[in-house]
Amino acid sequence: MDETWQEHWGRPEDALARAVEVLRAPRPDVLLRLSDVAGTLVPHAAIVHLSGICTYSPTASYGPPELTEGISGLELAQLADRATGTTATGRPWLGEGELAGRTRPVVVVSAAPGNGKGAVLVLVRATAEPVTPGALAVLQQLCDLVIAHFDHRATDAAPGLAAISRAAANARARAIAEFTGTHSAALSAILAPLRSADLDDAAARRVATELAVTALLDLRRGADLDRALSEEPADAAFARLARELRPLLRHTRVRLELAPPAQAARSVPADTARTARDAVRVAVLLMLEQDKPTRLQVSWQFTGDGSLRAVMRDDGLGLLAADALAVHRTTDRIAALGGRCTVEAVPGWGTTVTVDLPLAQPEPALATDPLDGLQSRELEVLDQLAQGRRNRDIAAALHISESTVKFHVANILAKLGVSSRGEAAALAHRAGLPEAPRLHAAS
Repeated sequence: MDETWQEHWGRPEDALARAVEVLRAPRPDVLLRLSDVAGTLVPHAAIVHLSGICTYSPTASYGPPELTEGISGLELAQLADRATGTTATGRPWLGEGELAGRTRPVVVVSAAPGNGKGAVLVLVRATAEPVTPGALAVLQQLCDLVIAHFDHRATDAAPGLAAISRAAANARARAIAEFTGTHSAALSAILAPLRSADLDDAAARRVATELAVTALLDLRRGADLDRALSEEPADAAFARLARELRPLLRHTRVRLELAPPAQAARSVPADTARTARDAVRVAVLLMLEQDKPTRLQVSWQFTGDGSLRAVMRDDGLGLLAADALAVHRTTDRIAALGGRCTVEAVPGWGTTVTVDLPLAQPEPALATDPLDGLQSRELEVLDQLAQGRRNRDIAAALHISESTVKFHVANILAKLGVSSRGEAAALAHRAGLPEAPRLHAAS
């Protein structure tokens, strides 16, 4: 060990005790405490964690907001790929990486085999000074503990928090699918004149530039509309779709036939309209790439069961796969709204893609777990209380004072709306404590 950090860590058992103290903190404090401990090993300006399994909040960070708020999960994943590709598994990687718009010196610590699939910790270094191998070895062990701790919090989440995690994952998937579909359509439209044999170089550049500017303006207008409106008239929503589709076919011999909904003034929820447009765009792009049609028909209609039905037909080769719309997670986005998608391909005759999306918004699920309002430390105290332990025993088990235990017990009784420890214990038993303790919330 090097003296500069051996003095800080002391004996191995002291280092383990420090790590345990780090893991006792609520999630936002874990990175703060880890940053304090790891700062002795590797001086750094910020620390960022990317979970391999948490869908609710896959990234967490500690450091200056002007730095950490600009770091994306994609940047962290790319750094993790570089690290695993250049160093042995279970060893930190030192180098430079693009984070928040700049190249910065970093230390990337990936999860050891079997510990936190896809998880990574990134320390944005304060300087590019050399780091001793001994310090990196201790840093890897400490980070393995923290990564395992985060994964335990995600996998051992309370049912109510797990439901929130699923809802957040669905919302994230819908947003990613929408922007991916929009960007794919814009890029395909820009590439079409550049690839066209009918346009010279100057004309192709001029048309591609016009399409790029139009796409940027449409994205900005779409963002403004999404912020201002929660519903769209059916005819306006379909007209937006028509404007998005025409550039895709401008330099092809494919004829586009559009059939707007008959009830033009009927309102469509914004999520439903966006998902329908995204599904049509993706289907049209797939038909153009695979089936080589000469005609495309796109129609919207309202069904008797209260759904918006989008139908896309072509006269191509009829070879589109049944799961073709899984690209860009479009089928996931449709399913998240309670919709369904079918692909009927007849070889030699063409393909029909049908998407049904319910217009009614699903009722929000009510929280059923009475313990969802408790903090992680309060859950730990309640778990001990449900086992019939006295305040002195609880204090010893959790390494806190008796007065702190009394404070937590008072908060628990107030939050659960009960007047005695026995009633609180009864609620805990009905919720699964202590047999299946939920001591950690989803990260």
